[in-house]
Amino acid sequence: MADELERLARLDACAVSDAMDALGLGPALTGLGRLSGEGLLVGRIRTVELAAGPAPADAPKVHLGARAIAGADGETVIVVAHPGIDAGGWGGVLSNAAQIAGVRGVVVDGPVRDIDEARGLGFALFARGTTARTARGRVHEVATGGPIEIDGLRIEDGDYIVADGSGTVVIPAASIAALLDKAEAIAAREAAMTRDLRAGVTVTEVMGADYETMLETK
Repeated sequence: MADELERLARLDACAVSDAMDALGLGPALTGLGRLSGEGLLVGRIRTVELAAGPAPADAPKVHLGARAIAGADGETVIVVAHPGIDAGGWGGVLSNAAQIAGVRGVVVDGPVRDIDEARGLGFALFARGTTARTARGRVHEVATGGPIEIDGLRIEDGDYIVADGSGTVVIPAASIAALLDKAEAIAAREAAMTRDLRAGVTVTEVMGADYETMLETK
């Protein structure tokens, strides 16, 4: 697993998204922007599913995200499926707890709060936006570690994730070897195109010769 993460860390979300397209696995998730932290976020996913409304009376009294943090390790990126209403799917106490636990970052398919606190920590947080509204009584955790869905994409606990300023890409664990080979080939070809440009080859020659067939690299 460490080797796969090291290889992913040498890529970026665009190269990985292109490789996903080339393999027929679907492109990057759109709109999950970086709100705090810097650089590339790479890791193994720990899923959290939220639903609208207060928790059922017989549900365990656990704050959303707490179980994912408790079960995390140094490779973990927590990914939260949010119902999309105006209520925080993550907050400042959770960011502190996650950082202490070694969580690499969090991706929330909805709004988050206490973003200034996350920025002060330098904690990597990607989300749809921000809100000051508490989750209490508005959203509750349904499950941790089960399959979730974001934008029609099924995401499993243990899948791989890459996120940066351009987007967020989820890679099925079963496809990681093929994805890495394809993404590395694409990144190498783009690097060669850039070298040609800096050596004086015109942009029309470089783009015309290579760009449209980029995803066909072996």
